[in-house]
Amino acid sequence: MDLNLQGKRAIVCGSTQGIGKASALELALLGAGVTLIARNETALKKVVTELDNGRGQVHNYLVADFAFPDQLKKIIDDYTKSNVVVILVNNTGGPPAGLAIDASTDEYLNAFKSHLLCNQILAQAVVRGMKEKKYGRIINIISTSVKTPIKGLGVSNTIRGAVANWAKTLSAELGPFGITVNNVLPGATMTQRLESVLREKAEHTGKTIEVLTHEMVADIPAGRISEAHEVAAAVAFLASPAAGYINGINIPVDGGRTKSL
Repeated sequence: MDLNLQGKRAIVCGSTQGIGKASALELALLGAGVTLIARNETALKKVVTELDNGRGQVHNYLVADFAFPDQLKKIIDDYTKSNVVVILVNNTGGPPAGLAIDASTDEYLNAFKSHLLCNQILAQAVVRGMKEKKYGRIINIISTSVKTPIKGLGVSNTIRGAVANWAKTLSAELGPFGITVNNVLPGATMTQRLESVLREKAEHTGKTIEVLTHEMVADIPAGRISEAHEVAAAVAFLASPAAGYINGINIPVDGGRTKSL
């Protein structure tokens, strides 16, 4: 099985923590040169030092805040003038929890900008290089909510569903150029995002975080919450040459929790 990414440049978004950071680490282990994107430069510098460079890779970072798509566009357009990126991992923190009916229009618009619009900007910037190389992997880290909406995550369910359909559309458009577009759908994963959701739910329900965690695990056939590196393994495989005929799909990494196929 060909998992070798030596000589390939990857961009990983939201890569200073959680699944984004774990994905960057896995891609580097397979030989890719990794460009991190996040808004915290101090954290970015730290993660760069943790990336494997045993195969002579060069790792670097770009500072960008996805709340400002126009700024991201300038940064990524400048970067791709002199760098060919063949792996793009789109990963953005989810909108705050809350009911769909209670969310303001600004909450929907802000989430749409930071998720779908920024994904589009990044894809447009890298796709020319992918076409030239006849190799491209666009991998979107979304959520199992695109298959089964998650209670209490109204804005997130809506926007992540839009991203999934955007990706499916792109997969058909870009497939003839050797470019695949796939979505990884994490289930309950021990990240700061999950911890935040549990805290908010505890405040609203009066239950302890321990009780809420137990209830969550009870609904997972695997009997536990995953670690970020387990989701990152799926990302790394989809980025590899071995996954060249996998295109336009959603891959849940959720211990079997999602009820639908």
